[in-house]
Amino acid sequence: MKIIYIDVLVTVNIFIDFFLILCTKKSLHLNASYKRIILGSIIGGIQSLIALAPTLIFAVNILADIVGAAVIVFIAFGKCDIKRYIKRVLIYFSFSFSFCGIMMFLYTAFKPKGMAIYNDIVYFNISPIVLIILTLISYYILKIIKRLTKGVNGGGICNVEIKVNNKQISFCAKVDTGCNLKEPFSGDYVIIAEKEVIDNYNPDDKKVRLIPFQSLGGNGIIKGFRPDFIKIDETVADKNIYIGICENILKGDIKALIPAELAAK
Repeated sequence: MKIIYIDVLVTVNIFIDFFLILCTKKSLHLNASYKRIILGSIIGGIQSLIALAPTLIFAVNILADIVGAAVIVFIAFGKCDIKRYIKRVLIYFSFSFSFCGIMMFLYTAFKPKGMAIYNDIVYFNISPIVLIILTLISYYILKIIKRLTKGVNGGGICNVEIKVNNKQISFCAKVDTGCNLKEPFSGDYVIIAEKEVIDNYNPDDKKVRLIPFQSLGGNGIIKGFRPDFIKIDETVADKNIYIGICENILKGDIKALIPAELAAK
């Protein structure tokens, strides 16, 4: 293929990077807004312009891919400690490398019309309608994979969606059988979340309940509030659930804990 349409090249790779980032997010159970994911995808699409450069040697291609992956991961998921950052980059790069390997196999074996690979960048000369159809197919494939993996891991991770003051916040929470924290007066369950996970939301003091804890790496008190709306794994929950805000207590990529009783409902 001697003609490359830049708009098609960038658009297709935005689409590809969007789903590579989503795969990384799901694999590591990361919390990332779709705004950041889309921005990372756009950067990935722009980086695909390297396909227009003269043919690079393999080592330079790999180095460029790693640097590109590091930039995209930082934009999509934000800053973290160096160990977790390297892990995120490696996972994203492994998905990207695997995808490119599969595409190279298909290209070599079948020579599909309208497909080409330049400097490890995949190019499809496809119409916007086909791209929309592929987007919808990929979306439902991801939903199926999500349901299947939930069955395999026993529901160890829940997706929690809350709404406060007309602001919608989504995050992943680890199901913890040892998390039995309850609001002391009402006896309602508490989902524990790091402040960064809920976009540093500060509830009105009139709505705050002080909740003592003894099992989050020590003893202390956290602020709890009732969200206006809460949904756990696509199921709307009742409002008798508190969100407990903690800071720098939960370590690792999982920044929220949910009682097993709530995950089972």
